[in-house]
Formats: sequence, C-alpha cells, structure tokens
Amino acid sequence: MNKVIRDEKVAVVVSPGFGAGWSTWAQAHDDEGIRDFMMFDSVLVTMVENGYPVETIEEYVTNNYPGTYCGAADDLTIQWLPVGTAFRIHEYDGAESVEIRDDMDWTIA
Repeated sequence: MNKVIRDEKVAVVVSPGFGAGWSTWAQAHDDEGIRDFMMFDSVLVTMVENGYPVETIEEYVTNNYPGTYCGAADDLTIQWLPVGTAFRIHEYDGAESVEIRDDMDWTIA
C-alpha cells in the first residue's frame, strides 16, 4: 500500500457526512485489503485533495475493487495523523470519525 506521508504525517481518507461510510462500509471485504485501500491509497488521496469529480473517484475504486460500495465518495476528506499513530475509524449512521487510541478512555476489567 502506497501511503501518502508528508511532514511525518499519514493521509487517511474519511467520510464525515451522514449516510454512508467510506472505509467502514468496506470492512466486510477486508480480507481483500479493501479497507486499507479505501483509507490510504495514494491515488485516492490525490483525487480528494484536488477535488476530482465523484464519478472519477468511483470509477477508480470500482476498477481496482469491482463491486465496492462508493456511496460516500461525495463527502471525502483527508485527516493527517502522525506516522505510527494507533487509530480506528468510528462510524455512526454513515458518518466517520478518527479515534486515536491514546486519546480514548479505556476501562480495564
């Protein structure tokens, strides 16, 4: 996976709008690497940064992973995380947000 790294930060593609998750809705097929592709792919990062049309983004994704749901392509943003940060993407009603492990209040049994 070709991640985009700038100033010691990694680009992560997320969809913060309600309706459909981006990488979170691809988790059902994670054995194929779709989730990481949807979060980190350098071409996707470039497309989002440069405001490519939704149709172009959808075409790129479906050409690389046929059958992948791209319903959130119209709301994609880039989150920049320091290299080596443990995180997960939380999804609620389609809206994705980045949760950093060190920022979370864990309860130990």
